[in-house]
Amino acid sequence: MAEVNFSVSEMCERFLKVYTGAITDVLDEMGYHHQTLPHYLQPLAKGSKLAGLAFPVFGRPNWRIDYETSIRRILTMLGDVPTNSVVIYQTNDLESAHLGELSVTWLKQVGCRGAVIDGGCRDVEYILQEEFPVFCRFTTPKDCCWRWELMDYNCPVVIGDVIIRPGDFIVADFDGIVCIPKDISFEVLLKSEEIVNTENLVRKAIKEGMKPLDAYEKFGRF
Repeated sequence: MAEVNFSVSEMCERFLKVYTGAITDVLDEMGYHHQTLPHYLQPLAKGSKLAGLAFPVFGRPNWRIDYETSIRRILTMLGDVPTNSVVIYQTNDLESAHLGELSVTWLKQVGCRGAVIDGGCRDVEYILQEEFPVFCRFTTPKDCCWRWELMDYNCPVVIGDVIIRPGDFIVADFDGIVCIPKDISFEVLLKSEEIVNTENLVRKAIKEGMKPLDAYEKFGRF
C-alpha cells in the first residue's frame, strides 16, 4: 500500500474519528489478534477518547525507596514526555496512585494526548476539570512516591497480553483501548476508515428495512 506523508498530529486526529471496534476488526483481519488492552482499564470520564504515540513507563512496588530519589525519577520522566504521546504505565502495583493533577497539568501543557495506567490515579476531580483523558485501573489517594519505583521509560512494556513499544499508536474510547504496532499504523488507519464508511452505508440500509443478512451480502460487513 502506497503511503502518504501524514503528520503525527493528523494521524492522531484521524484515529480519534475511528472507533476502536473498527480498528480491532482490521487488526484481526491482518492477523494481529492480541492488541486490545484489558477491560479493567476504564476512563475516568465517560466519553473520553485518546489517540497518540505510546510513551511506555515501567515500574514496581518498593516500600524502601527514598522519597527524594523516587520523585526525581518520576519528574525527570515527565519532563521527557513528547508532544502527541500517550503515557502508558505498567506499574505492577495495585497500591498507589501513579498520576495526579500536577502531572496532568504538565502533560497537557506539552501536548501529551492522554494517559493509560495499569495502576492508580488520584486528584480525579481536578483532572476532570482539565479534560485530559485518563484510563486507569483504580483510583486512590495514596502517593506512589513512598511506595513505588520508576524503573525505566520509553521502553517496551506488556499490559495483559499486549506488547506495547515506543511509537506504537494507542487509541482508546468507551469500548476500550487498542495498541497498533507502529509499522502498520498507517495501513490500519486507512482500512479502519474504510470500515467506518462501509458501516455507515450498512446502518442506513438497515434503517430503511434491509434485512441483516442481505445487508451483509451486499456490503460485506455487519
